Amino acid sequence: MATSKSSERLFALYQTMLLVRQAEMALTKLFADGEVPGFIHLSIGQEAIAAGVASALAPGDTLATTHRGHGHVLARGLALDGFFKEIMGRAGGICQGRGGSMHVADTSLGILGANGIVGAGIPIALGSAIAQSVLGTGKLAVSFFGDGAMAEGVLHETLNMAALWKSPLLMVCENNGWSEFSPTARQFAARLEGLAAAFGIVHELVDGNDALAVADAAARATVAIRSGNGPRLLECKTHRVRGHFEGDPQKYRSADELQAGAKIDPLERAKAALLEGGMSAAALAAAAQEVAQRIEAAIDAARADGLPDYARALADVYTPVPA
Repeated sequence: MATSKSSERLFALYQTMLLVRQAEMALTKLFADGEVPGFIHLSIGQEAIAAGVASALAPGDTLATTHRGHGHVLARGLALDGFFKEIMGRAGGICQGRGGSMHVADTSLGILGANGIVGAGIPIALGSAIAQSVLGTGKLAVSFFGDGAMAEGVLHETLNMAALWKSPLLMVCENNGWSEFSPTARQFAARLEGLAAAFGIVHELVDGNDALAVADAAARATVAIRSGNGPRLLECKTHRVRGHFEGDPQKYRSADELQAGAKIDPLERAKAALLEGGMSAAALAAAAQEVAQRIEAAIDAARADGLPDYARALADVYTPVPA
């Protein structure tokens, strides 16, 4: 049975995972109803990674995320109103409705942005880590990337530079086994721990569906980084429940592989552990209801908000030529 302290930690992680799961489930309906422009890529089934890593971060730390980054920014504390307005293309969005799902950013929270290009957030995070080091802030940068980025040269270059300069960089690989529509084994011949070892970077493999395990591993890594021991690489094995993008028919996946996520669902695992630790089902239901109400209010606010006008949407796209 879980201790009181571990149950308290797990419940905090569970609340974050609930927020991410329910926000993304709401997005599935909004997208199907045509209320979300463009594509969305959901992280359903991977919530423990976002919650666990975010729990180890401090104010002033920065992060760069991926096209599948809703969970990371919500776990970091991005306001629901700004989040839904942005993804729904409204003027009041955190990026004024111009970034959408794949480009959410909030520098006030250290969120350097999501990115639609595979692996492109990795060197951005390295740049931030170098800046943290040069400025002597004592803070660190986090790069989230999927296993589809393991074959990208920019990852190898970043590992080299971060190791050479002992940059305060935490690299978090969300390994769900898929590189878009192909098994990662068909895209990358090596293993991530071998790649890390080649550059002398400590690598830790963790069950990415166990929120406490991720939180503990992230805490160990961030303590080491803040102590001046250079970068760390955290590989979280997980499962992608939805397709590469919302609406993906997933004909390339077997029925057994698709259904495997139900057995390792991070929210169900956390919920079972909390119940075993003595938390009541009523308390867990109340937590879910509170999150649902917050999300409903944020969606209502987004629907009531206006669309960006042409001039506002065009601003910053081109730099005016001086007279």
